[in-house]
Amino acid sequence: MKKYHLFLFLFALVTGFVSCSSDDSSGSEEKARVSVRLTDAPGDYKHVYVEVEDVMIKSTAEGEEEEGWVSLGGVNTGVIDLLSLTGGVTELLADTEIEAGYVHQMRLVLGDQNTIVLNNGTEAEHVLKTPSAQQSGLKVNIDQELEAGKNYTFILDFDVDKSVVTTGNGAFLLHPVLRVAAEADTGSIVGSVHPTTEQVLITVQSGSLHASAYTDASGNFQIHGLPAGSYKLTATPAEGSGLNIAIVNNVTVTAGSDVEVDTLWLDE
Repeated sequence: MKKYHLFLFLFALVTGFVSCSSDDSSGSEEKARVSVRLTDAPGDYKHVYVEVEDVMIKSTAEGEEEEGWVSLGGVNTGVIDLLSLTGGVTELLADTEIEAGYVHQMRLVLGDQNTIVLNNGTEAEHVLKTPSAQQSGLKVNIDQELEAGKNYTFILDFDVDKSVVTTGNGAFLLHPVLRVAAEADTGSIVGSVHPTTEQVLITVQSGSLHASAYTDASGNFQIHGLPAGSYKLTATPAEGSGLNIAIVNNVTVTAGSDVEVDTLWLDE
């Protein structure tokens, strides 16, 4: 009889363990993995520091505008120099699992520790004031169904040149302008320039879509989050460098892959 009771106990224990494992697996299958990365469309400044406080999502377009926002959780908060995100460098803001389903919008929430350093030979930091209308965070439309068990990477392209506004009294305002793209649905253009003694502005254009990045110290660049299509690529050296502009037409981008262009020779 004792052996029978022991058998029932062990059977119940194993059955419960299998049931829990099955439940955990089922829960995992109902989630999608989301990564959010920040990159920079360049501006004519030495440094642009922004304080990231949160990244939030909203799963429905219904209800009040400020209702239904949820933090992704585990966000890498702190001050980031946007102008360090050149040459294809991105900053990881979040990497987490969320319930699969429809995502309507994403919001980047900034703090008030935002400053700018001008290209005037000094290291003086100027305050970047954020208008009250944007203190709750900048929203971008996602409008995408996230499938369970799949990974999604969203690239937030912070357009510095359009985001910093100089007022008449010499103050600086931060009006964040973001472009968002899902990396699974987009591609990127990769390449390099020669010589590498000067930082070069790389811009790509397809219809009304414009994206840009600076080369890094080794002359490399990568522009993320480009929808499939044909692009015109332009490499523009700094004025007075003595280097030439280089143009490559009909660069074909396909979703989910990188297209590498030949080295751009700016001294020819």
